[in-house]
Amino acid sequence: MSLRRDEATPVPEARHSRSPYWRRTTSDEPRGFIQPHALDELWFHTGTACNLACPFCLEGSKPGDNRLQMMRFDEVAPFVDEALELGVQQFSFTGGEPFVNKDIIRILDYALMHRPCLVLTNATAPLIKRLKQLEPLRNRPWPLSFRVSLDYSDATRHDAGRGAGMFELALEGLRELLEMGFKVSVANQFLPGIAPHVVSAHFAKVFRAAGLPDDLPRIEFPEFHPPGAQVKPPQITERCMTDFHTEETRREFMCAFSKMIAKSCGRMHVYACTLVDDDPDYILGKTLTEAMQASVSMKHHRCYSCFKYGASCSELK
Repeated sequence: MSLRRDEATPVPEARHSRSPYWRRTTSDEPRGFIQPHALDELWFHTGTACNLACPFCLEGSKPGDNRLQMMRFDEVAPFVDEALELGVQQFSFTGGEPFVNKDIIRILDYALMHRPCLVLTNATAPLIKRLKQLEPLRNRPWPLSFRVSLDYSDATRHDAGRGAGMFELALEGLRELLEMGFKVSVANQFLPGIAPHVVSAHFAKVFRAAGLPDDLPRIEFPEFHPPGAQVKPPQITERCMTDFHTEETRREFMCAFSKMIAKSCGRMHVYACTLVDDDPDYILGKTLTEAMQASVSMKHHRCYSCFKYGASCSELK
């Protein structure tokens, strides 16, 4: 599916009521928008339940959490089918910890019959306990890959947020996945003031010591702040999106080529992207087809990270 409107021009929105700041900034300037042009990637949020309780988690995940509920196979399959009709290239899964969800293997099995899949995981106990269940997925028509959270190259600093021993356990999970033949990458926290080549050298040293390739792909993320955080970055106006971005660069924003499915209040919703599920304004519809018609306001504080740093959860762009 390809919508060829100019991304800088908002179009009619989904029917539910939104904040007055969806279209206007607090100083009453026209808000910046992104217009979706394709559904290249569809994300599924498997639920905010997690085996860890990291204080910095952008989802506020922890054991037993149900801000976003665990989705079941029968709820996921229709969105997989609809996404295929819209030309999706990849299915991606985030949490919480996806391997806490009892249906994740069945969901992946179905999705892998149709497209490549990426799973974001902390690669600790929930994943390690289900490694044998992953073995049959190596033989599906499309490949399965994993992105493992390794916040810092320093074990002490990593474990300060995730718990004692989690650094070594994540490295064990990485090794197991690689030995099984899966493609892996690493997600780490952006460290301002430290040269990128220095960060790379530190991670390469850790990877070599753990018996891993020293050039594992890494994606760095800026501080996104927990759900509902009262953060006040500069507001993104319509002029910001035209003065500092072109039509081509606007098309690279994650909300321009992806959507996320999440379950809240017992219902499945289509959100603009993976970073805005704490704001109901970003529920764009009940179906992907409906959601693809809605332009996306740049009012969320995490939108500024995308605007300033080019932040993206996707590995497609």
